[in-house]
Parts: sequence; structure tokens; C-alpha cells
Amino acid sequence: MQRFVIALLGASAVFAAPTTPVKRATVSGSAEGFAAGVTGGGDAAAVTPATLDELVSYLGDKEPRVIVLNKEFDFTDSEGTTTGSGCSPWGTGSQCQIAINKDDWCTNYQPDAPTVSSISYSAAGVAGIPVASDKTIIGEGSKGVIKGKGLRMANGASNIIIQNIHVTEINPQYVWGGDAITIDGGDMIWIDHVKTSLIGRQHIVLGESSSGKVTISNSEIDGTTSWSAECNAYHYWAVLFLGSDDSITFKGNYIHNTSGRGPKVGGKTALHVVNNYWSDIDPTGHAFEIDAGASILAEGNTFDGVKTPVSPQEGKLYTGTDCSSALGRACVENTLTNSGEFSGTDSDVLSSFSSNAAAAEKNASGVPTSAGFGKI
Repeated sequence: MQRFVIALLGASAVFAAPTTPVKRATVSGSAEGFAAGVTGGGDAAAVTPATLDELVSYLGDKEPRVIVLNKEFDFTDSEGTTTGSGCSPWGTGSQCQIAINKDDWCTNYQPDAPTVSSISYSAAGVAGIPVASDKTIIGEGSKGVIKGKGLRMANGASNIIIQNIHVTEINPQYVWGGDAITIDGGDMIWIDHVKTSLIGRQHIVLGESSSGKVTISNSEIDGTTSWSAECNAYHYWAVLFLGSDDSITFKGNYIHNTSGRGPKVGGKTALHVVNNYWSDIDPTGHAFEIDAGASILAEGNTFDGVKTPVSPQEGKLYTGTDCSSALGRACVENTLTNSGEFSGTDSDVLSSFSSNAAAAEKNASGVPTSAGFGKI
């Protein structure tokens, strides 16, 4: 009998199905430009949060993390509803955004605007989830969605990768309702193949504190909305770069259905804008706003039917091709199809990009189909 049992055990071992190897979550590609070399969570074992609390904990703890999002995380009702007052500086129609009276903004800056005595909005959207250093956040396929709350990297957070996720539906009716991605005092951050949509305030914002080196690539800024500051279904608050000492690579991104701040650049920001694609920009609005202090190198970009690519243009912009002495190669011309003027001759900005310039392709026409989440 003992020999028979051993024989059966041996047969079971022989015929048992082999264990399917677990595929480890990995980052696709690597950052170009200023954030080149960022490692995020590195070789840390991947974790897959199941609840909102787990996601918040993983993002904010002190451990290096590779965090895989394989479903939608809906924060909309997680912190209840806030009721307060607001104002309507841009109009009172059903398509107009209402401004929350945050920190008495309406009272101090829009005293003549019609007041709104009572509005209710999701409390969760107002502040983003804190993301600590040494984190990789990756969406699985088209499943990685964060709804109702953004991400915030601040106070020295560094070495962070965010790839292949969708951040959406953050109080879209209300200005000051929340931002999708905030960096304010961070460094070495790579945002790649991310989509943002239906955001109350900024889709991406780099605040006044220095954010060091940042690369934003292959991402989709979708301004399609039912409520806007212009009351016309084009979102105004798109991308805002105001850092005191920021170096940003903005490559391969698709910006559409916006009316301004696409991006707005000020502070003391060096911005390499390369191979991006703008289309369906509000005909009465604009794409870039270049404030004093900005230094921008723009090459290989496509403006498709953009009546006003830039307004105002107070900072430094270079769109020429004579870049060999600084970059070791010629710069690539921008393409303007049925669009207004986009030109700048401030070649002294090239020194800011001499050792950190991303490669430039001659054709950005494929960007609308390749940018955004679910595309890698």
C-alpha cells in the first residue's frame, strides 16, 4: 500500500500542470530629456491595490513602490460633499463654469461677478493624493483610471514615474474644483501616456516652487467638456508651468479642445516643446501663453487649424533650425496648417537645452493616435 501511494504521488508530480509564470509589471520605454534616468520604484515587487485606502497608502509611504492599477478607483464620494458659495465671472449659462469661493477668491478678485449662494461639490477633488518619492504608477491596459481625485507631488518628492493611467471627472463644473496632476517642489518626475479629462481646474500644473527636472510625454490633454470658463465647451485651464527653477521636456503630447493655457509658461521655466500636436483649439482662444521669465525651444510641433498658437508672447521663444552649436544637430521646423504665426528668434535659450535635449522627429502627425493611456 505504501509503495502504491508513493507511486501515485510520483505520478501526480509528473502530470501536474506547470505553474504559469507571473508577468512582472514593467515600465515601457524610458524618459527622454530632462527627466532621463528616472527610475521610480525600480526593482520593487509590484503591488496591486484593491481599495482606495490601499492606493493612497502605497502612493504616500516611504517605501520604493511599483504600483499597478488594474481597475477604476473612484474617489468621488470618498470624502463627502462640500457646500459653499461661489460666483459666475464668465457668464451664467448652463455651459459656464462656476468658481468656488476658495480662500475668498470671488470676494477678493471678482467682487462684481454674479454670486452663487450655494453650490455642492465633491470634497475629494479639491486636493490631490500625495505621492512620495521612488514610486512607479502603471496602469494595466486600459484599466488604470483614477476618478474624482488627482495626484500631487510636492515638498521634495522625487524620482517618480506615472505611466498609462487616466485621471478624470474632478468637479468639472467648478473652477478651483481640483487639478489632475500637480507638481510643486518635486524633481525627476516622468509623466508618460497619461490622459486627463473633465477637470475643474488645471490638467497639469507645476506650481511656483522649483520642480527641478520633469518630462511629460505621449500624453493627452483632452479639454472636451460641458462646462468651461468661455462657456463654449473648450476647457481653458489646461497646462500651467510657473516654477521658480524648472526644466521641462514636453514631447509627443496631444492637446485638443482647449481655449488657453496650452501651456501657459512663466516663472523661471526652461521648456523644450518637441513633436506635440495641437488641434481643435477654440478659434477665439489660443494655445501658448508665454509670460516673462520663460525660455522655450519649440521644434517639430504641429498646429492643425489653430488660429492663435500663442498669446501673449512676452518670454523668450526660439523656433529656428540653427541649433547645431548647442545641440549638436539642427532643430526641426514646426508645421502650421491653417494656423496663425508661431515664431521666435531668441536663440540664447538654446544654452538651457544643450545637454538635455530630447530627439526631434520631422513629423508629429501620428501623435493623436499614439498619445494617451491604453496605447502601450
